[in-house]
Amino acid sequence: MKPSRELKLGIIGLDTSHVIVFTDTFNNPASKQALKGARVTAAWPGGSPDIEASISRVPGYTAELRDKFGVTIVDSPEAVAQACDAILLTSLDGRTHPGQFARIAPFGKPVFMDKPFAVSTADAKAMFATAKKHNVRLFSASSLRFTEALVKVVTPETRATVKGADFCGAAAHEKTNPGLFWYGIHAVEMLYTAMGRGCRSVRCVTNGPYDLATGVWADGRIGTVRGSRTGNYEMHGLVHFEKTSVAVNVQTQVKPFYASLTEAYLAFFQGGAVPVDPEETIELIRFIEAANESSAAHGKEVLL
Repeated sequence: MKPSRELKLGIIGLDTSHVIVFTDTFNNPASKQALKGARVTAAWPGGSPDIEASISRVPGYTAELRDKFGVTIVDSPEAVAQACDAILLTSLDGRTHPGQFARIAPFGKPVFMDKPFAVSTADAKAMFATAKKHNVRLFSASSLRFTEALVKVVTPETRATVKGADFCGAAAHEKTNPGLFWYGIHAVEMLYTAMGRGCRSVRCVTNGPYDLATGVWADGRIGTVRGSRTGNYEMHGLVHFEKTSVAVNVQTQVKPFYASLTEAYLAFFQGGAVPVDPEETIELIRFIEAANESSAAHGKEVLL
C-alpha cells in the first residue's frame, strides 16, 4: 500500500475506550495526536454478553463513533472487511478473537489485533496459521510496548545486551480471560520487549492483591512481572545491563503510549515491517498461560 493514499480503516469490537482514541486520531483533525494517512470509515459493535465491562460499553461507543466521528456502523465483521483497506480488531475479550479473525481473514486485509491476542497458546498458533493460509499480514501488541519510556532504554542496538528485567503494573482479574491475560498482559508485553524470546520456565505466586511471575530464560537470564490489583495502575520497570540498571517510568512520558502504538500500526498498514515477531507473540501468550498454570499449582515451576 502506498503511504500517499488515505487508507480506509475498519474497527471490529466497540467495547473498549481504545476505539475512541484510535478514531479521534484519524477522524479529528483537531486532535492533539492527529495523524494523516488513514480514516476510520466502518465499524461493527460486537461485545461479550458475559463480561459487563464489555457489553455495557458497546452502545455508548457505537453512538460516539457514528454521531461524532461519522463512522458507518455495519452488521458483521465481514462487512467491515469488505468496506476497508485495513482492520483494527479491538474486541476486549480475547476469547472472541479466533472466531472473529477467521471471518475476516479470507478478505486478505492487514490486521492489527489489540490485546489480549489470545487466551491460549493453541488459539494464538491457530490464528497465525489462518493468517498464513490467507496471506494476511497480522500483528498484535500492547500499547505499552511502544511507550517512549521503554523504547528509549531498549533499542534495537541495546536489546541484545539486556541481562534481565523486572516490570510491574495493574493486573485486574477477569475470570473469562484469566490471570495476567486481562490486564497484566501489559507488563508481560513490556518484559518481552526487553527480553525477547527464549523463556524456558515460569513460576507464579498469587495472593489476594498480587501476582508475581518469574521467568527463567534458556540462557540463564531472569525476568519478572508483578501484577497489582490494589488500585495502583502505574507501570514501571527496571532493565538490567552488564554494568547498569535503567529505570522505566511510563508516567513520566508526555507522549501517550497509544499515540506511539497508532503510529506503529499505521506504518504497518502502509506496508512497513511487522512490528512484533509472531513467534514472540505466541511465546508471551504461553508465558501467561504457564503463569496461570503455576499459580493454580501454588507456585510450581511450569515449563513453556
